[in-house]
Amino acid sequence: MIDLSDHDNFIDAVPHAAFAQLRHEDPVHWNPEPDGGRGFWAVTRYEDIRTVHRNPDVFSSEIGGTSLEDLEPEQIEARKSMIDTDQPRHDELRALVNRRFTPKAVGVWEEQVRKVVREVLDGAMAKGEFDFVAEVASEIPMQVFAEILGVPQSERREIIEIGDRLLGNADPEYAHDGDDDAHRDLPFSSPAALEMFAFGRRIADERREHPRNDVMSDLVAAGLTQRELDVYFVLLATAGNETTRHTITHGLIALSEHPDERERLRANYAELGRTATEEILRWATPVHHFRRTARVDTELAGTQIRAGDKVTTWFVSGNRDEAVFGSPERFDIGRTPNPHLTFGPGGVHHCLGAHLAKLEVRITFEDLLARDVQLELAGPPERLRSNFFNGIKRLPVRVTR
Repeated sequence: MIDLSDHDNFIDAVPHAAFAQLRHEDPVHWNPEPDGGRGFWAVTRYEDIRTVHRNPDVFSSEIGGTSLEDLEPEQIEARKSMIDTDQPRHDELRALVNRRFTPKAVGVWEEQVRKVVREVLDGAMAKGEFDFVAEVASEIPMQVFAEILGVPQSERREIIEIGDRLLGNADPEYAHDGDDDAHRDLPFSSPAALEMFAFGRRIADERREHPRNDVMSDLVAAGLTQRELDVYFVLLATAGNETTRHTITHGLIALSEHPDERERLRANYAELGRTATEEILRWATPVHHFRRTARVDTELAGTQIRAGDKVTTWFVSGNRDEAVFGSPERFDIGRTPNPHLTFGPGGVHHCLGAHLAKLEVRITFEDLLARDVQLELAGPPERLRSNFFNGIKRLPVRVTR
């Protein structure tokens, strides 16, 4: 069986064949961890993933946190963000910014998103040949989110660069020399976190003096502790960019590798734009898994799970579950229904930015396919070494007619 704790197993491609085998033969699979790790359960079927996420009284986000790391209680507490809490604290933290991400609130941003997409694509296309990730996929969500969060546009690239080092440190390109026990008392065990905290604190100080209509002003007014404000800023600054960036990149790859679907979408975007967006989200699944911890002894799909066990839910497997998706290995822009797990399977931790991400993906490909030129791949994608993010670091493309 595949070792899902080994980042190297995700470098070349998502191991879909291994996940299919697990779904059929061992859907709640015990995965040992090397180097003294405690091991974890890997939940790979759609309905079992839903069961875990919809039962927070049994499967906690707060006990042990949501990463695979084995942390001491004080370390867990120090790095606890909204996604690492259960109710009622989760609901209290989410309520601070939830009004900014409702469908109605996001709808107000549509024209601004269209403007950003148009200008970003105009600038990239003029280059003729470029890295799609750097010039397009990371630019669009970060420009939009910088406005919502309250980050100066001139400094958005700094957020992206720090975020890459913070979240991609399993990849040698982004690893840093300071990843050692000297930093284990920090909310995130990475020197890059200090840079992100400093960035967020500077913005927060400006908002205390000059409040604006943005998320940072909301957080400053909420009276959070410094540590709570630090980790909230990190969560929003990274989540607002990373997942949508990877989704847009995977979407371009999928349409390039399925030219019939691309031309079908180009010919009728008004009818198929929304279903295509959902299929791109299913296909991309930018976050491979999340973790929960069993509060009590329990049973899942006939497997006994003990209190304290780590339980990981693999969205990337659930989104290819044959019991839910007909021909799941087929990229179908008209797929309906499409109850993918990309934003989570419901429950209290459903992705806060889901509506904004959908809007950005839909408008990006609407604009791209409406042009009289198209992008073709100029080389293979360079994948992130990570069992958490389904990330693409670089994607060379060229403009063709």
